[in-house]
Amino acid sequence: MNSKLIGLITICRKAGRMVMGFDPSKEAIESGKAFSVILASDISPKTEKEIRFFAGKRNVPVAVSDCTINEFYCSLGKKVGVIAICDEGFSKKALALTEQNNGSEK
Repeated sequence: MNSKLIGLITICRKAGRMVMGFDPSKEAIESGKAFSVILASDISPKTEKEIRFFAGKRNVPVAVSDCTINEFYCSLGKKVGVIAICDEGFSKKALALTEQNNGSEK
């Protein structure tokens, strides 16, 4: 688990700069509010494919974290596998943390 990423996401949520879940994330992408999308490591391939499709249409980067849905649940209080970050600064840091942990973007 990437505790730095979890901490960042928690701060991002408190600041009101993220949306959680597939449908809200899709809406944030389509409305141009999302700067990046972070996925849980154990998200279904179908969900990942769909969110990558919508993000690709708007050139929104998608990164797979090393955190599971349950780890997101423990820190956010909601079972989610898709998180859209709606702040450029938080987005850059989150992408850097996921790349740092994964070695590269998946």
